[in-house]
Amino acid sequence: MQTRRIHEVAGQATWVMVLETGDEAIDCLTRFATAEALDAASFTAIGAFERATLAFFDWELKEYLPIPVDEQVEVASLSGDIALGPDGRPAVHVHAVLGRRDGSALAGHLKAGVVRPTLELVLTESPGALRKRVDDESGVALIRV
Repeated sequence: MQTRRIHEVAGQATWVMVLETGDEAIDCLTRFATAEALDAASFTAIGAFERATLAFFDWELKEYLPIPVDEQVEVASLSGDIALGPDGRPAVHVHAVLGRRDGSALAGHLKAGVVRPTLELVLTESPGALRKRVDDESGVALIRV
């Protein structure tokens, strides 16, 4: 993983992250957020995965159901945020739209994605902190402003 801060003004910083073949996206984002002590950020990315796991939140079961993606896919859209989780550590929340060879797409919450050959990500850190709290109704940690 390569990272570079490309802009900073008034407490708002913009980073470029380039993940390489074999990097796992969620792990890289989490390690970066922890190392930089990020407590409020948003990001977008494009690239490709050799395999991934998406998930769909089942409201009745109150759990994420895995959607395995065992093929090379284009990352047509990836977006997310970083906020402090209930444990006080940076929590990464990512959604993705993945394009298959035939042009069909899969979408959902990104649980894991192994990069091949690249994932190009632009991350903007915001001044101030965002915090997540566990929502009683869903059981999911949600940002509360």
